[in-house]
Amino acid sequence: MLELGVLISGRGSNLMAILDAIDAGTLDARVRLVISNKKKAAGLAKAAERGIPTLAISHREHPTREAFDAALVAALREVGVDWVVLAGFMRIVTPVFLQAFPNRVVNIHPSLLPAFPGVDAQAQAVAYGVKVTGCTVHLVNEGVDTGPIIAQSTVPVEEGDDRDALADRLIVEEHRLLVEALGLVAAGRLEVVEHGARARVAIRPLP
Repeated sequence: MLELGVLISGRGSNLMAILDAIDAGTLDARVRLVISNKKKAAGLAKAAERGIPTLAISHREHPTREAFDAALVAALREVGVDWVVLAGFMRIVTPVFLQAFPNRVVNIHPSLLPAFPGVDAQAQAVAYGVKVTGCTVHLVNEGVDTGPIIAQSTVPVEEGDDRDALADRLIVEEHRLLVEALGLVAAGRLEVVEHGARARVAIRPLP
């Protein structure tokens, strides 16, 4: 069973998808703690309503990014977390965090990486005029959305889409793909393979 910590900054819809899958018995995991860097994040209240421990740790109350990450690590370790999911967490984690959970930090991003990394990938896709975008679940490294890719899924960009319409279509696929990727982790099917200067994820076949 995966012992998860989930970091959020907003409404926590991807967190809810994880909790729904756990409740349905389709994801062998337990969410030990939900942390937000924003005390009024709607996802904290939603998690608490479902009996999940929550914590608000403001980045503004720490002098450096590294000090903030050290506080996150301490809270996650205290409750026995072994994998961390960044589910709409709007902070770039530092080596302090990544070294505490090596190759065990998962992020969901609303584009087909390496296209449109960083903030507001949906708006980037609309502005660029692509006909197809999607979402990516990947392991987190020290770059911005550059870690080894676990899974991807495509979503069409329809005529007349604006940023919000595309985001609404993408979020449905994000929920599905994130749960699917975490299922691969829970089944022990992920292997990180060194590939030259980069690493990649290999998916072990079913026995």
